[in-house]
Amino acid sequence: MFLSASLLAVAPRIASAQSVDEIVRKVVHNELDADFNDHTAWMYRDAYKSPEKDIVKLVIEAPQGNLSEIIEDGGRPPSAEEHQSDLNRIQQIVSDPALRARMKKNEQHDGQQARDMMTMLPNAFVWHIIDHANGDITLSFYPAPSFSPDSMNAKVLAAMSGILVVDEHSMRLRKLSGHLDHEVVFGWGLLGRINSGGTFEIVRQDVGFGSWQITQMHVHISGHALFFKNIGDQEDEITSDYHRTPDGVDLNKAADMLRNGEAARELHLEVHFGG
Repeated sequence: MFLSASLLAVAPRIASAQSVDEIVRKVVHNELDADFNDHTAWMYRDAYKSPEKDIVKLVIEAPQGNLSEIIEDGGRPPSAEEHQSDLNRIQQIVSDPALRARMKKNEQHDGQQARDMMTMLPNAFVWHIIDHANGDITLSFYPAPSFSPDSMNAKVLAAMSGILVVDEHSMRLRKLSGHLDHEVVFGWGLLGRINSGGTFEIVRQDVGFGSWQITQMHVHISGHALFFKNIGDQEDEITSDYHRTPDGVDLNKAADMLRNGEAARELHLEVHFGG
């Protein structure tokens, strides 16, 4: 397990008006409620790294979808040709509603998976309070023997143990980290296998106006899929420099703000192209 039984035995006994189950359920309720009701649009810097990519983007959220511009690739500014190709990609998103619909569908799929995971948290794990200080409640979790996963994602989740940090004032998720305690097998290993030892970590913070956003995500798992094809999810993403998207900004205006450098100036970032 992520936390040994001996550590749990010496964990501080914390008096609280709420039971640990009430805390977890309240956090889940608040996260799902905010996901449904918080429509604040943001501009921010997004640094993403995987085995295939190492890029930094400026992102503008708008009601019709999000636009982004690559400002670093592999630690260097894009060349003039690369920058023009990126501008062409932005224009294609603005002018192609079918492309935007596909992007929106992918975002909705990812969002639903995240909501499904949040919904499973109270029942998928056994929870213990291990610390209560500086406005945070820290909980440990490990798989609940009674939980029966009904999907591939749930099966992976049910093999995890880890830590949940809750902001006590807002009862919002501040940090969630987990460790895959044992390998997860699909279809007797023929359909897939995810190796033990994989980790994930999500860090969230209030970026303004009571809007909590994921500011760090680290996922490192490995395994293989059908007929020995390697699978893996090795991602590190950090977002920062959040500013609210100005009122009235649609996709066309967002594209102009990226092209003319207004977005970079709003975020107080120096951007260079043609390197």
